Amino acid sequence: MAIANLHEKLLFYTQQKSRISLALSDVQMKQLSATKTQATKNMEYQEKLSALYYDEEYGFGTDEYSEMLVMLQNEHEFEMGNITAWESELELQKENLETQLNEIQGYENSWQKLLGSTIKVDFSYGGGGGK
Repeated sequence: MAIANLHEKLLFYTQQKSRISLALSDVQMKQLSATKTQATKNMEYQEKLSALYYDEEYGFGTDEYSEMLVMLQNEHEFEMGNITAWESELELQKENLETQLNEIQGYENSWQKLLGSTIKVDFSYGGGGGK
């Protein structure tokens, strides 16, 4: 009966590891998405800068160019700040999940050792240890 309980506990840890691994995979995909979003926003910003520079009404050499450039830069900095905050949050989630996974693996190893010693004791108790 004790062996069955230990197996049940090991199955529970396996289920927990699977759940955490799935969540970790999801966070990693979100990190990839954040990186892609950041690259896209940078490309869009460069395109807007170029378009502004050559714009006939607000382009380089006009009185409004400085104002428009500052507005464009502020908008870009705000977007990058949001993406950076999102990436930081995802990194914290990833670290948390990795910590949980390592903790569960430690528990699982302890229970596996206990199971091994229980099986060894059960076999040696009833049969005299194979002597």
